[in-house]
Amino acid sequence: MNKEQVFDLQADFRRSSPEEIIKKIVSIADSKSIALSSSLGIEDQVLTDMIMKTAPEIQIFTLDTGRLFQETHDIIERTSRKYKKKIEVLFPEKEAVEAMVREYGTNLFYYSVENRKRCCRTRKVEPLKKKLSSLSGWITGLRWEQSVTRTKIEKIEWDEDNGLVKINPLADWTEADTWGYINKNNVPYNRLHDKGFPSIGCAPCTRAVKDGEDVRAGRWWWEHPEHKECGLHIKSEKQHNG
Repeated sequence: MNKEQVFDLQADFRRSSPEEIIKKIVSIADSKSIALSSSLGIEDQVLTDMIMKTAPEIQIFTLDTGRLFQETHDIIERTSRKYKKKIEVLFPEKEAVEAMVREYGTNLFYYSVENRKRCCRTRKVEPLKKKLSSLSGWITGLRWEQSVTRTKIEKIEWDEDNGLVKINPLADWTEADTWGYINKNNVPYNRLHDKGFPSIGCAPCTRAVKDGEDVRAGRWWWEHPEHKECGLHIKSEKQHNG
């Protein structure tokens, strides 16, 4: 599938439910070369449940940065056991992490946006790109409502930077829609959500949010909202202008 074919599908996908989108994408692409990139958040847990009911041959993988909460490791285990599905766990390159820590320190991310993005790039973005290079499409749990950086995503897009199809089946879902599905279908979720963590990343970079705060206010809370992406879902200028 190429960029033009993806563009032609966008109008149809906008009208489609997440389950319909999963069925459609496996009917027009090699399902074994499509994967869900899961952060183990509620959106990705919803998609895991849908995939297991619709197209269980789709791969599911997650990124272990080395700085995750224990509760996140627990949900990996609980999810794998419930669905009898192996979740592939990807790790950063040991040498790259060691070099970064040696030069910038263990908690480099607190001192500048540049350093924080450097840490995200080393621990998350580079392992992701390596995995994406073996795929023809990736599925994500991105939603418009999550942050100001995600309001223009399509349910199906061409990822110019990585050269593959990107599918966002839950783009138009609300948080209430997501929790409604979780509760109705008894989908396992990270217990940190019950402690005021709507968005969960690495332990040093995530805190609980206060009443009335944005759902991603607890991620890199020391930065301005427009900076709050780790690099996994940031489009290059080529994509913005393309």
